[in-house]
Amino acid sequence: MSKTLADTCGLHVVAQTPFLDDGTLDLESIDTLSAFYYRHGAEGLTVLGVSGEAQKLTVDETIAVAARYVSAADGHRIIAGVSHPNLATLVEVTAQIMAEGADAVMICPPAGIRTDEDLLRYFEAVYARIGDVPTVLQDFPAASGVVMSVPAIDRLISAFPQIGVIKEEDFPSPIKITRMRAELSRPVRILTGNNGQFLVQEMERGADGPMAGFSYPEMLSGVYDLMTAGKRAEAHDLFNRFLPLLKHEAQGQWGIALRKEMMRRRGALTSSALRGPGPKLIDIDLAELDFLISRMDLPEA
Repeated sequence: MSKTLADTCGLHVVAQTPFLDDGTLDLESIDTLSAFYYRHGAEGLTVLGVSGEAQKLTVDETIAVAARYVSAADGHRIIAGVSHPNLATLVEVTAQIMAEGADAVMICPPAGIRTDEDLLRYFEAVYARIGDVPTVLQDFPAASGVVMSVPAIDRLISAFPQIGVIKEEDFPSPIKITRMRAELSRPVRILTGNNGQFLVQEMERGADGPMAGFSYPEMLSGVYDLMTAGKRAEAHDLFNRFLPLLKHEAQGQWGIALRKEMMRRRGALTSSALRGPGPKLIDIDLAELDFLISRMDLPEA
């Protein structure tokens, strides 16, 4: 049974899409990957995002990946990214993914939107076609090129009750979260991305948890737990312990290659491969990674 977005909080991992070394989908690894995320504190998953290489999948593959994550959810929330420059494709994928049992979709406005009126018209067109599907609004101008002001976001959440969560990835995110908490006309949940790089500050400003990927998701869930328990210093200490690797992974697609390699080493993935076009780690990359983690006190599994 689908979950609503009203109580969304805690870690929602931006999940990887597993591939085999030859670039074919590795659906079986979705099961082990899901178990890995849930074992380390994920309340739900966000699948088919930018970090999940959604842009490299066919429509049929997209549906297959979403369906496999749903089948492995074990009661956890599954949010599926459906952003696409072609509105017809977005609508088709949304319908099929929700029919497979996803709980919500995540939508980032497409490049080309320049004004608040453009933004409103775009989402009017979206919801005229997808109806009352629960939605995470992704505010990620570094990827989309679309800048959404706090007043513009307020217009959207006022017009479209389907939007229950904002994934905040604008810079500086702590300041924008502060403004949204003060100025939005109805309550929404705010989860944060940007690979979790500013999680402690975002939590201090009122975020409801991370929607981010990291090869040690237990750090993200642990920081959330400590911050919600009022243990600020301990949360910062835990965050700082993992910061060198967190920063190393926050390097676009190359960082995703590093993350997948770490999760292969931790037993969550069969292969660390990205689907081409994409980076492939070479010996010097692996040697740097080995040295970095040798300087850190990291858990084994």
